[in-house]
Amino acid sequence: MDNVLVDFPSGIQQLSATVAREYENRLDGVPGIFALMAPMPCAIESFFELAKKFDTYILSTSPWRTLRLGQISCFWVKRHMGQAAYKRLILSHHNNLNLGDLKDDRKKWVDKFRMNY
Repeated sequence: MDNVLVDFPSGIQQLSATVAREYENRLDGVPGIFALMAPMPCAIESFFELAKKFDTYILSTSPWRTLRLGQISCFWVKRHMGQAAYKRLILSHHNNLNLGDLKDDRKKWVDKFRMNY
């Protein structure tokens, strides 16, 4: 979700300097950070265009140290994308579950995925 559907920097920009320093190098652990984040430009529209032609899912990783982020990810998807996408969210630490095209903010991981499958 980060930087593919969710504009992670849009939430970070709303943090106070004190909170940003406190959570430096683990900004995904800031309480309520996902609620501050906007969708990436054209991401939601693109998801629904793809969903018209393909069986489309959102595969995302939720950090172990902040277990509530899985729940918060569900709320974000439901809020910004509606019930249809909410039922298409998969939270896992195994991005290799994806058997189709993968859109990810970590290019290194996408390249590795494409080499292995």
